Parts: sequence; structure tokens; C-alpha cells
Amino acid sequence: MPQIVDSDIERYAEEHTTPEPPELVAVAAETRDRFGPLSGMLTGRLEGSFLRMLAALSGARRVLEIGTFTGYSAMAMASGLPPDGRVITLEVSADHAEVARRHIAASPWRDKIEVRMGPALDSLAALDGPFDLVFIDADKTNYANYVDAVLPKLSDAGVIAIDNVLWSGRVLDAADTSEDTRAIAALNDTLAADDRLDCVMLTIRDGVTLVRPRP
Repeated sequence: MPQIVDSDIERYAEEHTTPEPPELVAVAAETRDRFGPLSGMLTGRLEGSFLRMLAALSGARRVLEIGTFTGYSAMAMASGLPPDGRVITLEVSADHAEVARRHIAASPWRDKIEVRMGPALDSLAALDGPFDLVFIDADKTNYANYVDAVLPKLSDAGVIAIDNVLWSGRVLDAADTSEDTRAIAALNDTLAADDRLDCVMLTIRDGVTLVRPRP
């Protein structure tokens, strides 16, 4: 994934962030070895620490993740939850889920995380809220559908975190007509213009937008 933030700044920020627990180091290492270039989809140390902090500060007990990949972000968020906290994470790839389940089972958060397989929109239709924190990091062309599906399932103080909203800077390129780019750019515009919502776009890694309904 092309770098948005200057690489020296990114490295400095990581060096001044609490180190990853060994379980996250392990899943990141296997993801890089097994999936090569696709390992760029890893949440990574800085954003993973942000998600852990967000889960802890929000007081979340029920977390929903759309897009498990190899389990790094689910474990990061679970590590910030209270003892009764739970994460439901949705994944469509059996290969990715196999790695995630194995690392989750070997982690201290094994009893906090449930991986559900299948198309995310189908899984969402079968899930009841409320959720205190929702993390969206899956197929980009469905991002708007995921937001629409989870908004009614948020708790009163619930927050949605949406990953890759800067899309390696391609959202700035009006000539980029790829489906993913246009879907993310359209969602960004829609969220910013929706007076029912509060949102803030953060320049963490590939961009993360936090969204909550206005009281």
C-alpha cells in the first residue's frame, strides 16, 4: 500500500506507541510470509493500537468488525475490551479465516472473538444490535451498504470506524474512475454532507473516519 504519511514520521509514531503484544507480532509475521503483497491489508501496529485505545476509551462491550482478514484488528480491539466484551468479526475468505481462527485460538482473547463466515451483508441481516463499536474494512464498493446496515444497530453512544478512506491518496484523483476509488470518494462526500451524523477523518495510515449519529 503506497505511503500516505511520510515514512520517517510513521516510523517515529510507531516507535512512540506502546509495543504490540506477541500475539499480534505473530499474526502479522505469518500474514507477511503467507500472503505477500496482500499483507498490506494488515491493520498494523499504529492503527491497531488506535483501535485498541478506541475500544477501551469508548467503554465498548459489543464490537462488530466487517472484514477479518487474518485477525489482527479483531485481536487488537478485543485486547481493549473489559472481561465481558465480545467481538463478532465477519469474513468471506476461508484462507484468511483459517489464519485468523488459529491465531485467535492461541491468544488470551480466544473467548472474546467469534469469526462468522459468509458475505457480510447476509451476516449483517442476521445480526441483532446494539453494537458499541463497528470497524469496517472490507470490499470497498459495499462500504456505503455496510454503513447503512450498521447505523440502525449502533448503541446510543456507538461509533463506526471506517478504514482506507484516503485510499492511498487516490480519492484526490478525479481521473481515477476505478470502482473502489469512486465508491470511497462518494461515501466520504456523503458522510461529510449528512447532517444526521458527526464524522471526523483521521490521517492514520490509509485514513480512518469515525462516524456517530448526532444526539
